[in-house]
Amino acid sequence: MPALLCAPFRIARPQAVEAARLIVALVALAFVALPAKAAVDIQKVESESGVTAWLVEDYSVPLISVRFAFEGGSIQEPAGQEGLARLMSGLFDEGAGGLDRAAFQEQLDQSGAEMSFDSGADAFYGSMRMLAEEREAAFSLLALAVNAPRFDPEPLARISSQLANRIAARENDPDTKASIAWASAIYGDHPYARRQEGTPETLAAITADDLRAFHRRLFARGNLVVGVVGAIDAETLKTELDKVFGSLPAEPDLQPVEVVEPKVDQKILLEFDLPQASLRLAYPGMRRDDPRFFAAYLMNHILGGGTFSSRLFEEVREKRGLAYGVGSTIVNRDYSSALMIGTSTRADRAQETLSVIRDVVKTMAEEGPSEQELADAKNYVLGAYAINNLDTSSAIARTLVDLQIEELGMDYIERREELIGAVTLDEVREAARLLLSGEPAVMIVGPADEAGKEG
Repeated sequence: MPALLCAPFRIARPQAVEAARLIVALVALAFVALPAKAAVDIQKVESESGVTAWLVEDYSVPLISVRFAFEGGSIQEPAGQEGLARLMSGLFDEGAGGLDRAAFQEQLDQSGAEMSFDSGADAFYGSMRMLAEEREAAFSLLALAVNAPRFDPEPLARISSQLANRIAARENDPDTKASIAWASAIYGDHPYARRQEGTPETLAAITADDLRAFHRRLFARGNLVVGVVGAIDAETLKTELDKVFGSLPAEPDLQPVEVVEPKVDQKILLEFDLPQASLRLAYPGMRRDDPRFFAAYLMNHILGGGTFSSRLFEEVREKRGLAYGVGSTIVNRDYSSALMIGTSTRADRAQETLSVIRDVVKTMAEEGPSEQELADAKNYVLGAYAINNLDTSSAIARTLVDLQIEELGMDYIERREELIGAVTLDEVREAARLLLSGEPAVMIVGPADEAGKEG
């Protein structure tokens, strides 16, 4: 298969000159374009301990990219411990096993590897990129981080303070306040309404024991998915999978989470004395496992997901100059789905902009798209998939993980073209009617005299 693009990674200090030469060569290879329909040969690999990974072998450059996820993210945080997952994600390279922070990071530098962790609402993610020749050392460090994070007092206090300071710095930021109010209005008392970053108060109250308990609950083989891309074969990967994940508990201890429908048909006003106003609208969405998903996806692309080619962009930006940008997206989470529209405009034109958006949505709901719009949308989303999801080894590893989480199957990349091609105009029009006919939730953030007007 063609060379997979790879971003730069941490260079080991003792090998700086040699590694720098290698990076130069790899960067040169990185400019080899990946065809829009490049084949991705996915292997399913299962280790002796039962850890499963999807693997794409590629030896064009001597690198390995690993991506993994433990399903269950910030929605699994106990009430009052908001920010727990985010805080934990910053501590895995701050010491593990018998290595304190300095020793761990020194060995990580020497291995030439780059390690990162991040938390989402529905999953906790980890990534690692390494030179193939440093595979054993890199995987050994990843195994320490995954199985035996230390959560030492100094790193815990430092990272917690950093996160709290960032939150405090944005305390009066209109966008931050809007996001908090929006989540509360849309999701009510569901965990999705909680602040993933936490608050200074919740972060300060989190202890090392809280982190250890959350780690034990979340990190297990039963809720783990793994994607690997690069210069490693299946048999070698089996050994490394057992090294990193084989000693984890068989099953996680996750709390049940209820499905929540977004609360539409409401108006939220947030007053700020600003020259601009921001608008957000929410309509019902379409779950990823719904057989009508691609009809809704294509409809949304035509409405506002296609950016420069969308109806919203044409009417709001091109014809009237009301905003620099406007768009829509289907936001799919494990327990909720919504179609959301957003833009910013001059405060004195907020109601005009909202009226134009409503008119565009109303026309789409009543008439749907044209044959040509649907054909153009299909062509775009088919061609853009490889560019957006398969253009680097890290992107491919991320895609492998996402496909497993969404249970789309190993052949999804090949089937996707057929699934999109089979969508009919009537199906897209029905999706438009189904999602867009009702009253949305509308938030206006801006001056009181504009925000308070009826739109």
